[in-house]
Amino acid sequence: MTEQPTHFFREASAAALANADVTTGTMMGFPCLRRAGAFFASCDHRTGDLIVKLPRDRVEELIAAGAGKPFAPAGRTFREWVLIDDRDETRWAELIDEARAFAGGKL
Repeated sequence: MTEQPTHFFREASAAALANADVTTGTMMGFPCLRRAGAFFASCDHRTGDLIVKLPRDRVEELIAAGAGKPFAPAGRTFREWVLIDDRDETRWAELIDEARAFAGGKL
């Protein structure tokens, strides 16, 4: 049996979910994490890629460094969202935490 594409996201999200202000939900059909109702991290349920909401300049920095790709569902680029397709659990956890802080207005 093959692993579900979202399994890696669930593992990398464990630390964020330990915070009382973080809940799960769905966004455009993708599993996601929310803080005070605001989406801040998600996972493409088809590919398993991480999608995080960060300040626009941080998104541009990640894309320029080759560490992320624009998130553009249906051809529309979301400027404060970046897609991460590598599978590094520590890196994902750090980006999820960074996105959680951004959702709380701390960046």
